Amino acid sequence: MGSIAKDRASNGAGRVRIWDLPTRLFHWSLVVLVTISVVTAKLGGLWLDWHMRSGYAILTLLVFRLLWGVAGSRYARLSHFVRGPRTILEYLRGQHEGPHVGHNPLGALSVLAILALLLLQGITGLFANDGSFTEGPLAKLVSNPTSNQLSTLHRWGELAVYAMVALHLAAVLYYLLLRRDNLIGPMFSGDRLGVDAKPAFDGPALWLRAAVMLAISAGLTAYVVLL
Repeated sequence: MGSIAKDRASNGAGRVRIWDLPTRLFHWSLVVLVTISVVTAKLGGLWLDWHMRSGYAILTLLVFRLLWGVAGSRYARLSHFVRGPRTILEYLRGQHEGPHVGHNPLGALSVLAILALLLLQGITGLFANDGSFTEGPLAKLVSNPTSNQLSTLHRWGELAVYAMVALHLAAVLYYLLLRRDNLIGPMFSGDRLGVDAKPAFDGPALWLRAAVMLAISAGLTAYVVLL
């Protein structure tokens, strides 16, 4: 079964499966949920209830991505694309132009920064309040001054999210327009063209593993929210 899935993943000359289906669903779900969180935060009022629900869903996805960074397919694993400072500096200097089938060293740094920032936003949101009627589910566990401080941090974090997303989009456009490297297409199809690399496993067995990981992530988030 594994060999059949791998053959299917690498069908066609030069077409290689890089991003498995769970990784792609995570990516685009996160895009949608972050958009919902931003819009509902701006609308305020009763929309803050949906802002909080979206935040819980984002936390679930982030926990899933951390688990998937260990149990996912080849190119989704953190051990594959996380690089040290030396490699990143060499890449910036043009001294590390080897094949980067998944994330290149700079792209990997961007991914980690976005995940860390969103995780910080999710955690501070659990303790935050809007100064009137709405507060996070864990705000009752801390003093009011602490909740206010975390609320301020949460609001400043919103600006940091805007900046990080803008940098991420700028990098994607840079690679697309100047380096002729389409990073968007593979995140839809899962495949990259013209590369010589081992395909990532992507089949029903992997999808079942992802479903279990997502269920665990949702359970952990629900446990924290309902404390």
